[in-house]
Amino acid sequence: MHPITTNEELAAFCERLRQEPFVAVDTEFMRETTYWPKLCLIQAAGPDVAGVIDPLAPGLDPKPFLDLLGDPKIDKVFHAARQDVEIFHNLGVMPTPLFDTQVAAMAAGFGDQVAYDSLVRQMLRIDLDKSSRFTDWSRRPLAEAQLTYALGDVTHLARLYPKLRDRLEREGRLSWVLEEMAALTDPAAYDLNPDNAWKRLRPRKFNPRYLAVFKAVAAWRERTAQTRDQPRGRILKDEAIDEVATQAPQDIEALNRLRSVPKGFGGSRFGPDLVAAVREALKAPEANAPVVERPAPPPQAAGAVVELLKVLLKARSEEAGVASKLIATVADLERIAADDAADVGALKGWRRELFGEDALRLKRGELALVLDGARVKIAELG
Repeated sequence: MHPITTNEELAAFCERLRQEPFVAVDTEFMRETTYWPKLCLIQAAGPDVAGVIDPLAPGLDPKPFLDLLGDPKIDKVFHAARQDVEIFHNLGVMPTPLFDTQVAAMAAGFGDQVAYDSLVRQMLRIDLDKSSRFTDWSRRPLAEAQLTYALGDVTHLARLYPKLRDRLEREGRLSWVLEEMAALTDPAAYDLNPDNAWKRLRPRKFNPRYLAVFKAVAAWRERTAQTRDQPRGRILKDEAIDEVATQAPQDIEALNRLRSVPKGFGGSRFGPDLVAAVREALKAPEANAPVVERPAPPPQAAGAVVELLKVLLKARSEEAGVASKLIATVADLERIAADDAADVGALKGWRRELFGEDALRLKRGELALVLDGARVKIAELG
């Protein structure tokens, strides 16, 4: 098998893909030791055409394929799309319209976050060869077995997608999945602005001094990781950000006393920069602190209500053949336990119809959970 390595080959391949009703897409990348993912292969297939693009080929310009990803007239199909979408977003394009078969499988009764090989086995009756899964995709030349493995990821996906979509359409659930795609293609989900890095973490305190340092240290780590092209955790662990924000060390000696900071960190090239970031944040804590809404204290017996809601969620999800994670998260249940008007997805649209309304009725004592042998049933009261 010959991968696409020239601009002429890529232009011709993309032109053929444009004639297809949809394009299945996958990537192979490396990022274990870097901040930025290194894109090593792009696989793409429609019903009648398939190929592997080598983005590491000298002089290859991926623009024709990126243009295809942004074409609103062609559906782009991925499995577990988030990391692939992040890579293409970093290259300047958001793949739209997008269909994620992992999310779709959750709505079709295949469980939470079903693996691609499991979905192929269940829907296509094919056992995938996994021998090339853990490989160095950046090394050249790639072996024939590696290319065959990579191409199979999209040729099987191109067969699986119409079957899965038709199944959801017959069951009236296609619109549920398309709602989820909006979140996957929201640029805010892939925001790498260092000043917003603190939002991916969970601050444990809410006073301005702590929050100002917390935001500053998170931004410093993100900026340093991007500049040095190293994983965030290799610069500073998440738990260290909380401790630095709590202790607010303003000199190297104080920094080195922190338990979560690696030994000798203060004497490294990172130490002075981190201390400088802390000092700068403390010049005006009120102005530098982000606005963080303090969570409301849980109501009395909220824990018991959440446990009941978990049982109801499991019963409803099993009854409907929908992954419970797609309907509601534990955080959603906690908010519903505290507030009947909580602004959560579980109380909106199809989720409210499937689960949310019953959750509120359970809270009001209008429903009961009854054990019938090994199954939980929902019973009307009153």
